[in-house]
Amino acid sequence: MNEKEKIRKGKFLSLILRHQPETIGLSLDEAGWASVDELLSQLAAHKKPLTRAELDEIVLTNDKQRYSFSVDGKQIRANQGHSLKTIELGLEPMQPPEVLYHGTASRFVHSILKQGLKAQSRQHVHLSKDTETATKVGMRHGMPIILLVDAQQMQADGYLFYCSANHVWLTEKVPAKYLKIV
Repeated sequence: MNEKEKIRKGKFLSLILRHQPETIGLSLDEAGWASVDELLSQLAAHKKPLTRAELDEIVLTNDKQRYSFSVDGKQIRANQGHSLKTIELGLEPMQPPEVLYHGTASRFVHSILKQGLKAQSRQHVHLSKDTETATKVGMRHGMPIILLVDAQQMQADGYLFYCSANHVWLTEKVPAKYLKIV
């Protein structure tokens, strides 16, 4: 599988495991897990065939480590980013770093500085522990702006933070008073 194909198939996998499993008739359990066998079967039935070796390669080489296999390798799920409100990843609240970062496009900054960061269609706001990652995220939407999040103060004020399996920090929202432009 060439790089372009891997990216295309990875994006479709993301759509299925994070947003629209019904597109191929896939069942996700309450924690977002799907049977690998069912996934491969349903992909093939919907003319989007993927071999187990290709699936393994996508999971292993995904630059954002978006997916995880269960310990026995029989199930797969997205690590975070679900728009499905029925998915509960079972993450425990954790002590965040003192500051976290959020990358966004410059055209959204004015609104964010007034209203804060909202999960929008997802379950959580996604935050990074470093500016490099936040910059990459912000670049997807245009000229990137990096926002510093005072995570320590947020937590002291009662906000909860979670860290996904691929080290993305998650919280329900970030009020504007905890944000600064880097």
